[in-house]
Amino acid sequence: MGKAKKRSLHLGINDRFSRLSREEAVKTVVELLKKGDKDVYGLVTLFGLSAEEILEAGASYESVVGIGSLLK
Repeated sequence: MGKAKKRSLHLGINDRFSRLSREEAVKTVVELLKKGDKDVYGLVTLFGLSAEEILEAGASYESVVGIGSLLK
């Protein structure tokens, strides 16, 4: 695969969220935690989410503890 195709695919993958509010980010983080997706780290650090916010949105305690080093 050439450089241009790699860049195009990479841009398409990261362009999933065009406009995202804080509430939507928390909901997305909870959904991604349930799936076990690695994109959680980017959203948590981008919005500076706290453990309390994520737990109130419905995430399990174990999944929040798993990403505890990223949380405020």
